[in-house]
Amino acid sequence: MTLLYIDIRLRTDPEFPTHQLLSALYAKLHRALVALKTRTVCVSFPCYALRPVSLGSTLRIIGPALDLAALMALPWLSGMADHIQVLAALPVPADAAHRRLVRVQAKSNPERLRRRQMRRHGISAEEAQNRIPDSAAEHLNLPFLQMRSASTGQSFRLFLSSVEVPARIDQGDFNAFGISTSRSIPWF
Repeated sequence: MTLLYIDIRLRTDPEFPTHQLLSALYAKLHRALVALKTRTVCVSFPCYALRPVSLGSTLRIIGPALDLAALMALPWLSGMADHIQVLAALPVPADAAHRRLVRVQAKSNPERLRRRQMRRHGISAEEAQNRIPDSAAEHLNLPFLQMRSASTGQSFRLFLSSVEVPARIDQGDFNAFGISTSRSIPWF
């Protein structure tokens, strides 16, 4: 199966920082992928960097031609026209390297971790406090997107890590965020 990709580039905007526009664009993509119920479309960020930490200003959508066409037929980009440039679909290079783009969840809330310990292990609040001090909060230095849960309304950071893989991995599906816990993506 031939994979295609579509790059969506953010235009510079004096009113909105790039990371805010990218988060808004990605949230719209997520809702479109939920509506399509597709598991074959993935995302990448060609300008992903750890120094400085950034996802860049380009969202790359990768998938089979029919699935990309179905996605782009939806009105998910409405409201973003002034902020983006959508490039034509092109074939993924045959010699593209492969990586995994995975979500990383920080253990950043010691109080939540303590409540979980108390529930799971039947320990007192004092014992949980001794096991998990406030200093146990984990801070990630990874690129992220600011998201809002449709079910709870809570904001959260979707931290993303780019992981090298020795070879292409075709097992598994992509979720409604366009990422997978097992499958690799073309990285170019």
